Amino acid sequence: MSEALDVSLRLVKAQAALVRRFDSRLGSLHGVSLADFMTLLHLGRAEGGRMRRVDLAQALGLTASGVTRGLVPLERIGLVVRETDSRDARVAYAALTDTGRERLGHCLKAAEQVAAEVFGAPDWSGDEVAALSGLLTRMGGTGLPEDHAAGV
Repeated sequence: MSEALDVSLRLVKAQAALVRRFDSRLGSLHGVSLADFMTLLHLGRAEGGRMRRVDLAQALGLTASGVTRGLVPLERIGLVVRETDSRDARVAYAALTDTGRERLGHCLKAAEQVAAEVFGAPDWSGDEVAALSGLLTRMGGTGLPEDHAAGV
């Protein structure tokens, strides 16, 4: 087996383990998955706490229908609402509710704890975390969305 394939498979397995860890903590404490958290995080950091659905899909790396499917349960439990553009009825927004913003704050704390457990000392040095971050960025990975909203 080639080294490139080996490292690719290791990365996939590590990613799956990390997702399971986030899903477990976020699900047991707050009733959301990592994918839900990422959606809430993007909305919470967007200007006005809302994004066009097409922009949200792009930010999450999903199709428009994929983001729509992901928003349905969040809308059902009152964390997100659908808004239309008063000037163009074809444009749909996903907007964070007050309940969604509150839940996001709690989820953010839980996610920070998971990240600290995974990448904390003594297992990882600050330099190692920074190096890994650089390598993942080089592969096209992105981190936290730009923060446009105060407090999130």
